[in-house]
Amino acid sequence: MTDYARPYRGLKVLDMSQGVAGPHAGMLLALYGADVIKVEPEAGDWIRPIGVRYGQHSAHGVYYSRGKRSIALDMKSEAGLEIIYRLARDADVVIESFRPGVADRLKIGYEDIRRINRRALYLSVSGFGQEGPYRERPCTDTVAQAFSGLMSVNTGNDGAPVKVGAVLVDSITGLFAYQAVATALYARGQTGEGRHIDVSLMQGAAAILAPKILEAHLQGGTPQAFNPPAGNFETKDGWIAVTLVRDAEFVKTARLIGLPHLADDPRLQTFANRAEHLDELMDQLRTRYREKTTAEWMAILKPEGILCEPVNTFNDWLADEHVRAVQAAPAADQPGVGESPLARVPGAPQSPADIGDAPGIGQHGDAILAELGYAPDEIADMAAKRAVFLGEKTT
Repeated sequence: MTDYARPYRGLKVLDMSQGVAGPHAGMLLALYGADVIKVEPEAGDWIRPIGVRYGQHSAHGVYYSRGKRSIALDMKSEAGLEIIYRLARDADVVIESFRPGVADRLKIGYEDIRRINRRALYLSVSGFGQEGPYRERPCTDTVAQAFSGLMSVNTGNDGAPVKVGAVLVDSITGLFAYQAVATALYARGQTGEGRHIDVSLMQGAAAILAPKILEAHLQGGTPQAFNPPAGNFETKDGWIAVTLVRDAEFVKTARLIGLPHLADDPRLQTFANRAEHLDELMDQLRTRYREKTTAEWMAILKPEGILCEPVNTFNDWLADEHVRAVQAAPAADQPGVGESPLARVPGAPQSPADIGDAPGIGQHGDAILAELGYAPDEIADMAAKRAVFLGEKTT
């Protein structure tokens, strides 16, 4: 009987993707019980050395590879291709993140897999999608942030566009990819047929920016500030974020911070009016907020219902009493890395800490090949020819 924690128990996933978006979708399938086999080259998924490396892992790899089994092989070799085909025959889901056209050249594209398994859902994750003039254009999270317009509305105090300092588009695209697979699995239960699912970072970025894109169209240019003068303000000892959702909150905030003339200024009574005088307004607010500490401003604003919060670091978040009380990031002991706090996925009965370690490169190769019917001498021969790489049993 299916339970809420592992409804995908028995589901088989062949995950040939690398980086963040595709592996994120695969991790979410593993989180809900699927058996996800991660196929990577001998050098490993390219995300492994990104950032600070801990043995075979980076922080991104630890999170997005959790709960998977790894086999490392040469996809261009005859033996490696046959292993892919054997894995694909029983796969419910196949995930790839090659640049469009590469999977076809490797003979592991959608039509290749469909010939041996018509029920497989084939998920392609790419920068600009499988069609269109930019389909072969290389893309990363930074490229997607720039192309989408996200940076144009994420600006510093000097007005310069700023990159979000996390792989936001990649991560959210992985979530959209998982959503597409989850609904396709439901539909396949009725049709019995697989399908090709095309997910791109370009469209993922647009989906989270949809209201801003609409605003820009309706306003004929860069949309005005959403709720001026919301923003981050430097204090004596740090930063505080102050926002507002109603005009009356600006009047109240101005009086609380000791700038009553702003509250009474007829030019500043609506969001639209404040947007017209934003530079002048922000100069006065920035000067005022620098006069007290973050804690002092919090003591003034928070009890009055003003929406404000200290600008935390990630370690501040981990140490927060509420985060700890609700176990928002349970820790796992990742081999080769140590204690690893792993943020929960909202609504999921299990956390990423519950589903097993991130594997080492090719860690489960022997076992996976045996499951596929390969004899020990065949496995040894493929390893000697470097068609497969049999990694460490522990990472």
